[in-house]
Amino acid sequence: MKITVINTGGTFNKRYNPLKGELEVPKDNIALDEIIESCFNIDFEIKNIISKDSLEITNEDREFLYETIKDSSNENIIIVHGTDTVDITSRFLDDKKLNKKIVLTGAMVPMSIKKVEATLNFAQAIGFLNAQIENGVYISMHGCVINHEKLSKNREIGQFLVSN
Repeated sequence: MKITVINTGGTFNKRYNPLKGELEVPKDNIALDEIIESCFNIDFEIKNIISKDSLEITNEDREFLYETIKDSSNENIIIVHGTDTVDITSRFLDDKKLNKKIVLTGAMVPMSIKKVEATLNFAQAIGFLNAQIENGVYISMHGCVINHEKLSKNREIGQFLVSN
């Protein structure tokens, strides 16, 4: 199986910069590379295109993301995205009616601080794409991969929950 992974940044990728004294989104794929090195049966194509916290992603960035997906010959897409606006980007992509299987994922805690959540969310997305699923836009977070309209971030408890 071939999966195109589009890395837009987000908390998933953040690392502490000791010179600035803050977490920042790097312009590399170190977090992804660490997970992918353990996947032996998948051909990954990695595209690092935005490198922003999701609160900084604009509609122009979303349009660039859409064009990147549209131009990809692959129908299996994972997007690493920040959790704060993953719902906005999911709706944006769903409205474009792409004929692809698109799974957005991210993490509430940077992989550089705690590896489990980011790894789980990304691994779920891989497994989901290996199943017989319909084309559409999905979110992979906190033990669930589901249509983007049915998963939302509960900011009071810091978790993604399935809505009825």
